[in-house]
Amino acid sequence: MKSALRGRSTLAVELANVSSHGFWLLVGDRERFLPFSQFPWFRDATIGQLSNVTLPSPHHVYWPDLDIDLAVDSIDHPERYPLVSRVSPERPTGQVRSRERGRTTSVTSGTGGRDAV
Repeated sequence: MKSALRGRSTLAVELANVSSHGFWLLVGDRERFLPFSQFPWFRDATIGQLSNVTLPSPHHVYWPDLDIDLAVDSIDHPERYPLVSRVSPERPTGQVRSRERGRTTSVTSGTGGRDAV
């Protein structure tokens, strides 16, 4: 005898609300707040990226568009998980990305000025 195909997962996770201070995530039947001060890697995420969230297991939340996964316990008790990501964009040494028209500029040593590359 063969078993029938498994149905959809009953585990649920959903973006509930977003503010300038953080966002609320509904995990199962409990709402949790993730402040940007404690979860800074979400600060520049779009609503679409925040909304695309899965719950692979009852204790694990995953955002595939951002490649971020968190233990639910780290949301409930961030003080137990003191490590904070310090991701910085990879650039050649001595170059900075200008916000004006996306130009790359080179920092001139000693003068602190910028010359266009």
